[in-house]
Amino acid sequence: MLKDWLKNWLKTCALLLTLAGALAAQTARPIVLHAARLIDVETGRVIAPAEVLVRGGRIAEAGTSVTHPAGAETLDLGGRTLLPGLIDAHVHLFLHPGAEDLQTVQESVPQRTIIALLAAKDDLMAGFTAERDMGTEGAGSADTAVRNAIDQGLFPGPRLRISGNAIDLLGGHEDAINFNPDQRVLSNATYANSATQIVEAMRQQYKEGADFTKIYETGKDALVDGRLSTPYQYTEEELAAAVKEAARVGKRVAVHATGEPGTLYAARAGVASIDHAHQLSDETMRLMKERQIFAVPTFTISEYFADHAATPAMEAYERKMLDLHAQEFRKQLAAGVPMAVGSDVGPFPHGTQAREFVLMVKYGMTPLAALQAGTLNGARLLGWQGQIGAVKAGYLADIVAVEGNPLEDIAALQKVTFVMKSGIVFRQ
Repeated sequence: MLKDWLKNWLKTCALLLTLAGALAAQTARPIVLHAARLIDVETGRVIAPAEVLVRGGRIAEAGTSVTHPAGAETLDLGGRTLLPGLIDAHVHLFLHPGAEDLQTVQESVPQRTIIALLAAKDDLMAGFTAERDMGTEGAGSADTAVRNAIDQGLFPGPRLRISGNAIDLLGGHEDAINFNPDQRVLSNATYANSATQIVEAMRQQYKEGADFTKIYETGKDALVDGRLSTPYQYTEEELAAAVKEAARVGKRVAVHATGEPGTLYAARAGVASIDHAHQLSDETMRLMKERQIFAVPTFTISEYFADHAATPAMEAYERKMLDLHAQEFRKQLAAGVPMAVGSDVGPFPHGTQAREFVLMVKYGMTPLAALQAGTLNGARLLGWQGQIGAVKAGYLADIVAVEGNPLEDIAALQKVTFVMKSGIVFRQ
């Protein structure tokens, strides 16, 4: 593992040296992108042929033809399809494949921070130009440094919303309950056992740079007579206190919540998203539609765990849980629950999470709806609506290109061949 991440780190350093000389040139002069087609994700209209004029890191024009200013650089992308940069609303940059809990014990925070920077680069090169990091899994506010380094142009990566550690109660979902208690292994989350403690933890995390708060609301999950059983962790009143505190400083709360009654408590409290959302009651779905609370399904991690289960019994359990989630997902779509794309990448390799689009379509979404979930809806959930999520004049120039047409085959998103973020080309 050590050799692998050192090799990747050296490659990243070489890329940084290459990019450093190119960044000033790219932002100083206009760029015209030319391709076979452009997808208007708001309407589903395909514009063919397609051109986009990028000036000063933003989109100046988009259509079948655009102005070609004197001195502009033209990039001909041939038969490819242009679309907005993809948005993953549930990632873990500080995790990699392997024993998830042991990573937080065996790897230092500095080592994990380097790994997170490499993961951010892999995600960007796969077309994800914006992400929400849903907890550092015990690395505290190290994600603040990762976000800031990317924002300052020191390292390549997506624009990020970060949460620091997630918040969890004693003995809860992320507590290290399977280790010898005499070793006093720390939880991967921040302890908070009351509304007062939740608010105190939030204030500390905001002081250290967090953009939002992640709370574990349910766990441990089990299937009982074909239905999901998962104890709630915080009461509705405790979650409401968290939402009120976040709103006080213009921030929001996201919850890990797979089933009832925790999901209902979260919806009533007014969280921004319910991540995983394996099984929701009719009332929870009604509230989510009414209040525009996003469900973030994270199918890819469930598929990965099923494919890599340690025992046949664990594989059978994971596949039953995935089947249940797929059935419930169709009910959620029919009920009008807003959806955002989130893969839970980290326990499986970074840069491969476009699989989430494929699974959302497999389980009932149209390709256009899946695209909208991973662009427009992602932008809304991350608080960047009107800035990213579409290729239109005035938006930041976060643009990717793929071979083929993802409206005809959504799997095309798994083969991004061009990546631009803020008008800078990172992959061509």
